[in-house]
Amino acid sequence: HSQEVEANKEEIQMENYVTTILKEEEGANNEVKPYKCFECDYCFTTPALLAVHVQRHSGEKPYKCNQCEYSSTTSSGLKLHKRIHSGKEPYKCSECDYRSTTTSKLKLHMRKHSGEKPYKCTECDFSSTTSSKLKVHMRKHSGEKPYKCNECDYSCATFGSLKVHIRTHTGEKPFNCSECDCSYKTLGQLKVHMRKHSGERPYTCSECDYSCTSSGNLKAHMRTHTGEKPYKCGECDYSTAKSGNLKVHMRTHSGQKSSKLNECDHIVELSEV
Repeated sequence: HSQEVEANKEEIQMENYVTTILKEEEGANNEVKPYKCFECDYCFTTPALLAVHVQRHSGEKPYKCNQCEYSSTTSSGLKLHKRIHSGKEPYKCSECDYRSTTTSKLKLHMRKHSGEKPYKCTECDFSSTTSSKLKVHMRKHSGEKPYKCNECDYSCATFGSLKVHIRTHTGEKPFNCSECDCSYKTLGQLKVHMRKHSGERPYTCSECDYSCTSSGNLKAHMRTHTGEKPYKCGECDYSTAKSGNLKVHMRTHSGQKSSKLNECDHIVELSEV
């Protein structure tokens, strides 16, 4: 019985620790936060919480699951993850079949149903379910790009975008199609590709009967109606509605021969990723 009490106590401590990190990143904790991250604008109340956060920038996830490919920056995070394998997801959504390992995650999920977006941008009409998403959005207005590539001069507003960019250097394409031998850098790109196999074309033009697999392709198509050609050549007066067309055109200046694109090669905008 005492072992069961200790196990429950450890579980509560573990959830409280993870919840504390989430609250501090969300800005829900109003205490003084003297420990600032050098990579971004997050601040924390203790050096231990800062150390956990910094691992997100380095990509270091030393705690690995022995049942799947999941890895975590903290032992507490790994223990919470293991609830998925053990079936311990005690917090259930009353609106759908979503289950969560923590109350804080369930609370965030419930905002999808309620439509609650308490974090509002002061510059435009954007609003968000979390303060962290609002912070990322605000970088569009400020132009801040704190995440920098070590291989080139690329910089961006989010760690996720940097992670995707790094794959252009490593050539890594971890998301594989189950229907053919295509692979992609992001899950979003794979989802768009899978619509080629399913025949799904959820994006439809309001001006004609055109439909397509991605919002990026629809955006490009709409330029045929508006006449907009935002991609301009720096060498001559050529302009086009698609970035892919500009890349092909630039080869006429460089002398590079145009090669036929693979049937599965296509551009997916980052907004869909």
